[in-house]
Amino acid sequence: MDKVLKKKIWIAIVALIGLITTIKLAVIYYEANFNPSYLGSFCSVNDFIDCDGVAQTSESQFFGVPLALWGLILYSFIFLMLIANKMKNLKIFKFMEVFKNPLDYIVSIGLISFCISMILLCVSLFGINKLCILCAVTYILDLIISLIAVDFKNGGFVKSIKQSFVDFLDALKIKPYLIAFIIVALAAIGALSYTTSTMVLAPQVKKQEGMAEFLNTSHNRYKIRGNVLGSKNPKLVVVTYTDYECPVCASYNIMIHKLAKEVKDIQIEHHNYPIDMACNPAITKPFHQRACMLAKYAMAAEKQDNVWGFGSALFEKKPKTEDEVLEIAKKLHFDVEQLKKDAYSEEISKKLDMEIKDANKKGIIGTPVTQVGYEIHIGITEYPEFKKYIQEKLKQAESEQK
Repeated sequence: MDKVLKKKIWIAIVALIGLITTIKLAVIYYEANFNPSYLGSFCSVNDFIDCDGVAQTSESQFFGVPLALWGLILYSFIFLMLIANKMKNLKIFKFMEVFKNPLDYIVSIGLISFCISMILLCVSLFGINKLCILCAVTYILDLIISLIAVDFKNGGFVKSIKQSFVDFLDALKIKPYLIAFIIVALAAIGALSYTTSTMVLAPQVKKQEGMAEFLNTSHNRYKIRGNVLGSKNPKLVVVTYTDYECPVCASYNIMIHKLAKEVKDIQIEHHNYPIDMACNPAITKPFHQRACMLAKYAMAAEKQDNVWGFGSALFEKKPKTEDEVLEIAKKLHFDVEQLKKDAYSEEISKKLDMEIKDANKKGIIGTPVTQVGYEIHIGITEYPEFKKYIQEKLKQAESEQK
């Protein structure tokens, strides 16, 4: 077996691992951004190691296209280069002859991908403070592919990059290929313009643009004290379910406070649905592991007439321990000892169990949830759309009451 064939076999093995990994990343991206009932993947371990969290950020796309899809294009191109010399002998694939030195292309694109990956890693670590383990795996694979393909005895990386560039320019000198390249380039520009303007493949970016004021979850300027959010004599009751460890619920909490302030004659009724196997029988693996405890403390706060104020504080401060929860309660002037006693009471435990069972009967498997009458919506939409929906339901309720 000659040296080049060995290189190609090893490159194919590594590229296959990369392809499988990026397919998994694409699935995670889709579930995290398009499936409101998604409970998380195996690689969302904590607040830092969180593939799902990374997938839901604007940094997980480029020109409106998920990075996972860019990865699929990369590995597909590498496989194409591995068989370029055979494909060019087929009439239909004669154009593959422009790739005179396929291994040099693999070296170049692998090295460029690795360099881009290092930038993405810095953004991940220092920008969004989350790490996607599967993404990190592909970063390493890109470098390995480049190292396998490169010929260190014959100019190394510099030679491969120069050769790829020369081959590309030589191909453009052939008129049919120049025309084909221009057509492909224009098609790519058109496709990327569409994905960038519509964000059809990156709903998280579009949603963030429409929800900018709700993303700063450390400050809710609409928050209120007490147990009643909205009118005391409402014409429409909006039922909500949240989880105090759900990051989307923190934005949703600000949204419903603003809604109650701007839309008269409605009342927001809060229920708990902790996605935590400690108290929720529908959850079969560790996920929001403090959610049950936080829900019990929030319900205990209702007995001291400030469930909404305490709930907002939990979303803002994101306590990691029970001591931090009690510190929040102290600053909000709760009777801390009584709050703790109530949180661990049989009454609160039974009440939480009833709320969870009621939610499970309704088919609720994620948060946040908005229920108006028999209509149940999981997740959140842009605020103008949400407000319009509630206003329409209010008009309908007023009409039925006449």
